[in-house]
Amino acid sequence: MAALPIYRYRQAPHGLMTRTQLRAKGLSHARAEVVGELRWRSRKARHTGGWRTANLYDPTTARPIRPMTPGRWRAHAAMMRARRTCPDCRRDAGYVIPTSLGACWPCHNRNEETP
Repeated sequence: MAALPIYRYRQAPHGLMTRTQLRAKGLSHARAEVVGELRWRSRKARHTGGWRTANLYDPTTARPIRPMTPGRWRAHAAMMRARRTCPDCRRDAGYVIPTSLGACWPCHNRNEETP
């Protein structure tokens, strides 16, 4: 297996795209061929020696993104409704309940006050 070519920031050949760029064009990286790697220095990447990487894909091998069907939209809405519903008071909090709290803010504060 041949090693992938590595390109520095802003020096990749014209026409190659990252996952984010593919998604912006309405393409999926699922079957796209990885043809290189983009590498740049970053302070955020201390755990990898200061280098961040991104795969580069050939957009001619990418497929269009599958559209959301009505069933998938219903499943997504049910999932989001479950994330907003407080397990203590069973009300829709109007926001995604933090997993660190496990309940909406009023219920969490009420539970902290009682010993």
